[in-house]
Amino acid sequence: MQEKTILVTGASAGFGAAIAAKFADSGWRVVACARRTERLGELTGRFGSGRVHASAFDIRDEAAMRQALDTLPEGFRDIDALVNNAGLALGTAPAQACDLAQWRQMIDTNVTSLVTLTRLLLPKLIDRRGAIVNVSSISGTYPYRGGNVYGATKAFVTQFSLGLRTDLHGTGVRVTNVEPGMAETEFTLVRTGGDRSASDKLYQGAHPITPRDIADTVWWVANLPPHLNVNRIEMMPTSQSAAGLQVARES
Repeated sequence: MQEKTILVTGASAGFGAAIAAKFADSGWRVVACARRTERLGELTGRFGSGRVHASAFDIRDEAAMRQALDTLPEGFRDIDALVNNAGLALGTAPAQACDLAQWRQMIDTNVTSLVTLTRLLLPKLIDRRGAIVNVSSISGTYPYRGGNVYGATKAFVTQFSLGLRTDLHGTGVRVTNVEPGMAETEFTLVRTGGDRSASDKLYQGAHPITPRDIADTVWWVANLPPHLNVNRIEMMPTSQSAAGLQVARES
């Protein structure tokens, strides 16, 4: 089998780290992108620099992004798959009480950075008849109190994915939008400014989605036969439903 290369953003934790590890462990070359150099070092330490190339930069810094792509080592330049995973939610307040700076950071990270990286890699992905997997969220479909801009950014990602499919028609490039529900990562810690009790309370007894679940899903999508495209995958833990996003908890 021809060796392939995948670029994963937000690869230092959560979904991104699990996706990077899954693909590296399965024989792909991985370009792992994130801000935290020490976390990326754990990946290269585990799989070796011949399997994982760590690319540390802030996804919101376009100049740094371009520099990282321009200086990829020889064995990592031919990108066959892009996983736009980097993203975050900040704050839980309703719109009228929000922090505007947090709104801007979510838009810059979840929207502007995603479309910038995608545009920069499209020529290579078209040349390689590759695949794009965008990690969105059920929050882009089902609103909830305090979701405001975070949900809006994920709705953008969902619609952008469908638009990419339309524009890339006939190129052989596949585009999939993965929309997870409740998942236990650092997501809530980041959103609440490090409130561990809030994170633990949210996930307690709920059997949430795990990073490995998402990694396995992305692996399946990326390795489908070239004539198949999965447009959207909406995933929830069994304990969660769209009926007010209820969560059934164990006593």
